[in-house]
Amino acid sequence: MDTPRSTHPQATQAPAAAGFFRTADGRNHLFTFILVTSLFLLWGFCNGMIDVMDKHFQQELHLTLAQSANVQWAHYLGYFLMALPAGWLATRLGYKGGIIMGLVMVAAGGFWFIAATQIAAFWSFLVGVCAIAAGLTFLETIANPYSTVLGAPQFAAARINLAQSCNGIGWIFGPIAGSLFFYSKDAAGNSTGSQTIWIPYVAVALVVLVLAVVFYFANVPDIKPEDDYHLDESNGPDAGASTRSIWTRPHFVLAVAAQFLYVAAQAGIFAFFINYMTSEVPVIPENWKTAMDTFAAHSGLLHNWLGGWIETSKAGVLAISDKGAANLASVAFICFLLGRFSGAALVKIFRPHTVLGLYGLLNVVATAVVFCKMGWLSVAAVFVSYFCMSIMFPTIFALGIFGLGERAKTASSFIVMAIMGGAVLPKLMGSIADHSGIAHSFIVPMICFAFVAVYGFSWKRLSRAQ
Repeated sequence: MDTPRSTHPQATQAPAAAGFFRTADGRNHLFTFILVTSLFLLWGFCNGMIDVMDKHFQQELHLTLAQSANVQWAHYLGYFLMALPAGWLATRLGYKGGIIMGLVMVAAGGFWFIAATQIAAFWSFLVGVCAIAAGLTFLETIANPYSTVLGAPQFAAARINLAQSCNGIGWIFGPIAGSLFFYSKDAAGNSTGSQTIWIPYVAVALVVLVLAVVFYFANVPDIKPEDDYHLDESNGPDAGASTRSIWTRPHFVLAVAAQFLYVAAQAGIFAFFINYMTSEVPVIPENWKTAMDTFAAHSGLLHNWLGGWIETSKAGVLAISDKGAANLASVAFICFLLGRFSGAALVKIFRPHTVLGLYGLLNVVATAVVFCKMGWLSVAAVFVSYFCMSIMFPTIFALGIFGLGERAKTASSFIVMAIMGGAVLPKLMGSIADHSGIAHSFIVPMICFAFVAVYGFSWKRLSRAQ
């Protein structure tokens, strides 16, 4: 196997003219980077709403946890079906054309929710979820690798983590929108979520149409990534058809597997966060509810948002309500966002693969604590897990496409396709939860994080980077 020119993504020796947003030719791509990061904000918001949708359908349609996981199935099925076509079109349309196509598809999926609300069947909402995910696939397949080339190669992992931080911001506001429109109630206390579920999706559709126009007129240059393994050379040391394949590079192959398992763990934890907070949290003290109600009553415009976080459960004890749990999901995503920003700084200073391995190991510990049902310590461990998950997707992505040159676009397709893990394993997690409880279902993400940790610690050997 050919040894790449650079030691690892952190140690590539770039020309003096290169910088964090400046390529070797001296061009500064800060504005383009800012424009591209708006896409990360978009799909973070959409994903955040998906993650609080399960409990809504469990209540409205009387579904089990395993059945409601079909929301995740439909979402990630869209990624699976469109990942390869998105990569193929990206090589022909370029970054700009692929992004515009993805935005138009997201808009179409958003407008479909108007019809889905009228049909009022579970399958109709799943169609909308799948359609939006198909459009997001184009954006992720293009924006993730594109963010790694908008500057010096040694800062690739740091740039994609910084861009993904905007994804974290979107994930904070997604659950808030979900709590307002999926769990809304009328003056009589009856749920109106089924009638208002379309509102945030149509708002998304209108925003992405505006973004599509902006991208149409913006300068979005095509930039070729570094070809450290000579895969693009027709007569180089790797000129043979078999050795020029991305599948001969272990650091890419195992990145696909690591991404599959990471997204599986992420999707499961995100999907059942509300169920965990409403069923596994210890009994809430009465003075907590009094303090919350008093604060909500004097909060002015925030009254509707802060009110109703704590309620009396069917067991007759104080517990976190569905609305409160949906809003706590936003708090969890703040932990996720903090992890993204701090992670972007860490992978700029330390070896990205080492940071990935360490965070994977910490998440194994956090999910083990949740599994052991240790009261408030387990509740805190869920939020720790959000923090440690933060850097995994972008770092695995950057490590997986490292050194693949023009074939990074194709490689990106397969890494995005690996997001299908989010459709498969949450159903297993839901099945375990139905039979043994939410806490015990965390054994599934615990195993997934263990693999991610091994990949991180093994990446230097897998990539043959010296």
